[in-house]
Amino acid sequence: MGWGSRLDGCGNCMKFSLFVVNLFIFVGGLIVVALGIWTIVDKSFANHLLGTNLYAGATYVLLATGLLVTFISCLGCVGSIKEVRCMLVLYFIILFLIFLTMLIGGILGFVFREKIDYTIRIGMESSLRDYGNYQPVTNAWDETQTTLKCCGIYGYRDWESRIPLSCCKLTASGIRLPCQSVAENNQFTIFERGCLDATKDFVKSHAIILGSAGIIVACLTVLGMIFSYSLYKSLE
Repeated sequence: MGWGSRLDGCGNCMKFSLFVVNLFIFVGGLIVVALGIWTIVDKSFANHLLGTNLYAGATYVLLATGLLVTFISCLGCVGSIKEVRCMLVLYFIILFLIFLTMLIGGILGFVFREKIDYTIRIGMESSLRDYGNYQPVTNAWDETQTTLKCCGIYGYRDWESRIPLSCCKLTASGIRLPCQSVAENNQFTIFERGCLDATKDFVKSHAIILGSAGIIVACLTVLGMIFSYSLYKSLE
């Protein structure tokens, strides 16, 4: 039961097409997983500075769905090769749910991209006051300023007389010296760009990559659903 009979030429074409599409879906799923892991590792500062969980939420949704996609693509390959109708039905249903999840995750990435100006600014203004008093926030600011080569929200003057060492550029010998004493007279020793602009550019680039990957894989799942349905109808 559930096993198909011998396929004609059109059926074999559908079978081969579904197998090829599943290979692309499998590769796409791996790419989404890799991008998700990269973003999670690379955005460690975001938890305390961005002021929202939307960006992290979209990342985790795409990561979890990417893992599921790589698994379910194997099911589609087996179902097409073995011509198992019940497996194709299960594959179609799960793929449809994945399509919705990937699409939502991708849209969240683009939605967040349009809202980051306000959320990042509010989050930074709030966390700036906690610098030195709350270690996770202190570490987040130091990592952000060192990684993105920026200082303060709009510039080093946001720190007033307590400019962190992470705002200071490395010297020619590769060490980082305090820059408070020379900030007003020699700006070349301090990062002049504000972290608000630097972080917005950073998050936007990640959001575009994640959102695009999610939508591309979602489109591939549509092809998978079309070919799985066509192959299912061919198996009688």
